[in-house]
Amino acid sequence: MRITRTGGGHGRRAAITVTTALTASALLLTGCSSDDGEAGSTDANGNITLTVADYGQFGYKEANLFAKYHELHPNITVKEETTANEQDYYPKLLQQLNTGSGLADVVGVEVARIKEVVDTQADKFTDLGKTINVGDWVSWKAKQATAKDGTVIGAGTDIGPMSLCYRKDLFEKAGLPTDREAVAKAVAGGWEDYLKLGEQYQKKAPSGTYFMDSASAMYNAVVSSSSQQYYDADGEAVYKDSPSVKQGWNLAAEAAEKKLSQGLPQFTDAWTAALRKGSVATVACPAWMAAQISTNSGDAYKGKWDISRAPGSTAANWGGSFLTVPKSGKHVKEAQELVKWLTAPEQQAAVFKAAGIFPSNQKAYDLPDVKNGKLPYFSDAPIGQIFAEEAKTIPEAVLGPKDGVIKDTISNQINNMEKRGTDPDDAWKAATETLDKALG
Repeated sequence: MRITRTGGGHGRRAAITVTTALTASALLLTGCSSDDGEAGSTDANGNITLTVADYGQFGYKEANLFAKYHELHPNITVKEETTANEQDYYPKLLQQLNTGSGLADVVGVEVARIKEVVDTQADKFTDLGKTINVGDWVSWKAKQATAKDGTVIGAGTDIGPMSLCYRKDLFEKAGLPTDREAVAKAVAGGWEDYLKLGEQYQKKAPSGTYFMDSASAMYNAVVSSSSQQYYDADGEAVYKDSPSVKQGWNLAAEAAEKKLSQGLPQFTDAWTAALRKGSVATVACPAWMAAQISTNSGDAYKGKWDISRAPGSTAANWGGSFLTVPKSGKHVKEAQELVKWLTAPEQQAAVFKAAGIFPSNQKAYDLPDVKNGKLPYFSDAPIGQIFAEEAKTIPEAVLGPKDGVIKDTISNQINNMEKRGTDPDDAWKAATETLDKALG
């Protein structure tokens, strides 16, 4: 899906076809935007052009949703303006909000940015709580986009319930269980068990392979399973004392020391090359990650990957986005109706089927395209069931305005431990010194 989406979100995402018990055909991959008219414009015949600004891939093109919306509303054409890299997209969005110009009718916001937007820019967005039924979403999703006065500035698109993607063929060669239920049982005690499994793998690892791609990815998965991550309920940055950060850091340091990881920051060229080469046995796998693995691993490894429940009994969420409607738009009402439609169960299910992006709208979980969803590439793993069960038990996390900055800074130092052999104490000192300056 997204070409790069960092800052606590999806990373790169690429489309993946999900099959169901009802049909194995993908939705039409027809283009869904038009170049006719300007943003928020109305022509002489009363036809409206709405613009949607997002980053990477939200799955709307793959699911042909904008073309379908035009069929339902012949006087409305939707034009999607996509920025490949979220790190380029967000500064531009802030600039547009500060100047009050250049904003699209509908604007996407990454989960790692939503707290900052809610705290500092909420008055520039319409209250979608009057348009959508926030009770349809997983409870914590709506709260992430809710301002102090109760206004809901964002409608949830997707979430990233955690799983474990693994190579069955490499596990078999290393003498490890290959059945997804057996793998889930082996790591049921948590990420500590995951490292123990890695040590077993290492003893008989096929030449040139590594148990995991990145210790920093495992770190993010560990932190994502906790309700307290980088901030406390009072809005104070507590990452230095956060139990989940400490646990994730210590596990990452252990993985680096024991060389269980190939030490590849996710979404880099080296990481994609490793997937293509087939040197990685496991990847911490939020829902959107499966698409990235299948795209980069290619046809040679189809059916050799599988998906199991993530380590531990506490579910984790890594990633997700929101659609917002700026007050400055010329067609606010029409934009709100578009957001309501795009985030309704049927459309979120269609996006899941077409692009593997898991819905945040709970009512989508009982629809056939989600409930019966399987991934042929991953040995027909029943991801609709796996992710739905995870989604129902994910704890409500406290978000902070600089979650993305903190996560990225710590992850960079974990990468230094892996690739440069930096001492864990020195790496932690470097991370905290950088963050002290960044956070003021």
